[in-house]
Amino acid sequence: MASKRKLICESVSKSFGGLLALKNVTFYVDEQEIIGLIGPNGAGKTTLINCITGFYKPDRGRILFDGRDITNFKPHECCRLGLARTFQIPKPFPHMTPLQNVMVGALAGRRRLSMGEAKKEAEKWLTILGLESKKDLPIKSLTIQELKILELARALATNPTFLLIDEVLAGLNPAESEAMIKILRELQYEYSLTILWVEHVVSAIMKNCTRVIVLNFGEVIADGSPMEVARDKKVIDAYLGEEI
Repeated sequence: MASKRKLICESVSKSFGGLLALKNVTFYVDEQEIIGLIGPNGAGKTTLINCITGFYKPDRGRILFDGRDITNFKPHECCRLGLARTFQIPKPFPHMTPLQNVMVGALAGRRRLSMGEAKKEAEKWLTILGLESKKDLPIKSLTIQELKILELARALATNPTFLLIDEVLAGLNPAESEAMIKILRELQYEYSLTILWVEHVVSAIMKNCTRVIVLNFGEVIADGSPMEVARDKKVIDAYLGEEI
């Protein structure tokens, strides 16, 4: 049985003034895949996520999600369709509790929920992700690991089918990184999520992703299995430095 194309980017380009951040980026993500997106700093990875989720509008090209053209959709419209994202630097609402932060995600998601239903949904995700004991504490009391988990909980509360993760391991120590990877793998399996994962910890991408896409200066220079990408001369020269 053929896999369903969950996301398709066709010749997506984006410029900022005279800087070409994305140049004819074309790739697809199949349903329930975990795809890694890697590349040097400034390669265009976060810009691409911003285009997919409606924060930026591409100058050219188009983006299809579940067969629907979402190129000109706004962030809240993408969210309603089932696209959710995390941010490289956690962006909680600082004057809200963790519970209230996740409730915002629940209220903005695919389902129309009452305040009571949103609270139950938020409590569910905080419990699943191990933050239930912190739900009423000030945001400033959370560690960087807990803030990353809170960011993930808020995204999951929108009831997504597709999750875009932007450097979730940044700032975490090895033990915390392993715990976060375990969370992602379990979530993908349990909830049949499709995941596009931007990360600088290349070893994590190579071990946990079914396919890896490499950006360099806004262009896709490789798209294949972790083994294929790790041996690609263009990738080695541009980013890895040596085979891994």
